[in-house]
Amino acid sequence: MIDEGETADTRPTKIVYVAEATAHGGREGWVTSQDGQLGLRLATPPVFGGDGDGTNPEQLFAAGYSACFHNALVLVGRRAGLDLDGSTVAAKVGIGPNDARGYGLAVALSVSLPLVDQDLAARLVSAAHRICPYSNATRDNIDVSIVLS
Repeated sequence: MIDEGETADTRPTKIVYVAEATAHGGREGWVTSQDGQLGLRLATPPVFGGDGDGTNPEQLFAAGYSACFHNALVLVGRRAGLDLDGSTVAAKVGIGPNDARGYGLAVALSVSLPLVDQDLAARLVSAAHRICPYSNATRDNIDVSIVLS
């Protein structure tokens, strides 16, 4: 069964895992994880005057959000007794100036569920959006659009 209920308090009641990463040198430096699994050169995108010869925080956020949302989608499908083989989630993370004289983000998720009809796919996506930690963290903070492709 797909949960159609309201979103409750989304703060964790118990922390079961903590990821740690450290940035060195901002957008023109590198980022590492404390367990050594991540070590990436960072570079400012050309649109902001950089050489783009490395990853950037927006790409890392897009990778994390798409992976987390896809996992939530598969979990919702499994709970409903569905096999979501061949499904994918792509994320685009945009950055630009905001009215507070800083910068803000916007996210566009594109979900592909090739073996599921559109009505059921929409319900699965809605349920995944309610349980995904990234969706819960961004809800009412940044624009997040979700399109079924």
